[in-house]
Amino acid sequence: MSVPAENHDVTELLQKWSGGDSAALEELTPVIYAELYRIAKNYMRRERENHTLQTSALVNEAYMRLIDWKSAKWENRAHFFGVSAQLMRRILVDFARKRPKISNEEAAQHVSLEEAFVVSTEKDADLVALDEALEELTKFDERKAKIVELKFFGGLSVEETAEVLKIAPITVMREWQKAKAWLYRELSSE
Repeated sequence: MSVPAENHDVTELLQKWSGGDSAALEELTPVIYAELYRIAKNYMRRERENHTLQTSALVNEAYMRLIDWKSAKWENRAHFFGVSAQLMRRILVDFARKRPKISNEEAAQHVSLEEAFVVSTEKDADLVALDEALEELTKFDERKAKIVELKFFGGLSVEETAEVLKIAPITVMREWQKAKAWLYRELSSE
């Protein structure tokens, strides 16, 4: 089984897979899995140390959901991994929301975006608070929210984020700075 080395090869295989070519999925699987693992590792690095969901479990859950999407039409590599990052975010947020709280009245803590980067024992609450803030940002600026999701949660580079969103890298950097400032203000106000 050969592993494609270039983004073009990955894009071509994704498109063949979207068209129903199961051999393309076999060739693509090692590449997909390696990249999903990288994205999941970025997510899990921001979680609490004793998190019960392991990186490999997050990868497997995301992979199983992704390959079940029979009707998905993958535009390119960046599109696929952008969707993967969003899916992993949803899995982690759902996991955090289902986790029992210390008391029934305890609400999610709101923290700054910078504090969300620091490992603490309250990562589930931080993730839920950040997710809620992102939902608010999405209501009036969907592109900024998508940039945060791809860069912060997905670990995508500026160039990869620009490719997913079909915008210039300088626009990604400018919007990323504005989004971080908005999220910091939103999360600090609580």
